[in-house]
Amino acid sequence: MILSQIWARYVAGLSVISGLFVCQAAVGQSPKPSAVYLSRAREAYANVWNRYRVPAYTLFSENYPSNHADSLTYMQGGGVKEKAVSFLWPFSGLFSATNVLLKTPSERKQQLFYLDSLVAGMEKYRDTSRSPVGYQAYPVQFEKADRYYDDNGLVGIDYMEAYLNTRNPLYLTRAKAVFAFILSGWDDELGGGVTWLEGHRDQKPACSNGMATLTALKLYQGTKDPYYLKWGQQFYNWMHANLLDSTGVYANDRKATGAVNRVFYTYNSGSMLEAAVLLYQFTGDKQYLKQAEQLARDTFVHFDKRPHPAPMAIQIDLPWFVTVLFRGYDALYRVNGDYQYVAKINESLDYAWQHSRDQYGLVTHSWMPDPKELAKPKWLLDQACIAELYARLSLLEKERETKR
Repeated sequence: MILSQIWARYVAGLSVISGLFVCQAAVGQSPKPSAVYLSRAREAYANVWNRYRVPAYTLFSENYPSNHADSLTYMQGGGVKEKAVSFLWPFSGLFSATNVLLKTPSERKQQLFYLDSLVAGMEKYRDTSRSPVGYQAYPVQFEKADRYYDDNGLVGIDYMEAYLNTRNPLYLTRAKAVFAFILSGWDDELGGGVTWLEGHRDQKPACSNGMATLTALKLYQGTKDPYYLKWGQQFYNWMHANLLDSTGVYANDRKATGAVNRVFYTYNSGSMLEAAVLLYQFTGDKQYLKQAEQLARDTFVHFDKRPHPAPMAIQIDLPWFVTVLFRGYDALYRVNGDYQYVAKINESLDYAWQHSRDQYGLVTHSWMPDPKELAKPKWLLDQACIAELYARLSLLEKERETKR
């Protein structure tokens, strides 16, 4: 079956779910939260495929509506112009959302087709001209681009989640190759760790090392090879020793001079929160659980104290950053049953869904109904993570509903 046929069935499925909600309302029944969140996940996911897809390249655009005039600030040096298709980071966000939707039985058959398409897309960023092989920031068919260690960590995580979902050995092979590329950047300066991107030695950031930690631990989860557990612990220990701040959250990076850049983003603590939970599950060592619980508390307190609008539980520094933090809260809930952090982010997300979507159904960057934001083009990564968050919430609520 071709992708367009699968897409038609997917859209038809959205109509069926909407009809069920209408019927339930007519007989005085409220739809269960798991069904509501799954419907929203499907709607957000379908909207991304419908609006951002660039059929000529089987990839996605950076923004919608796209005028190819925006400057992107998340590259080395900043000020890169928007191009024909998206960079790797936002593309990876859609891959991650697909992996979560694959865990929902009703979505699995259709999502396997989308996974195949995204895997083909991901490989367009794979650069074999340099050794070791790694993934560059922009598709190789267009240009030679920098290779970021944090990007490669995201690829490794995506492929390992795809492997854990499907047991396709190809995905495991690719994740192993990605991790080999990441390890090529490890050196003994500052006691270990990797830099932000290949060939630049100015900083060792939390983003690269946190995602490397998770790539290693998910490789261990899929292989039980102690080699990956050892490296997961080694990256984790470096992060814990070098970037855990006195505030209890993780700082952004450590410069080559040794100075710590005390700028704080939700995702840097989120990746380490999930890593601590995984280490506890893999080793049984309760120190990791204690560190996870402390980090969960400190992170929520820190980002609640940062300036943010009243409808938001914490500062929404970047929707995808908050999604990475949510992954950590999700993982922690599954071992200690503490749902408070999940619930708070859920409340903020629901506000965004209900109040902060534009004429195309796309959510604003701040999750607030700011008129200027509503009128702006929306970034692919900001939208892909909405689908992921609601898919995760649907799975969590489904489990909670079966226990009631």
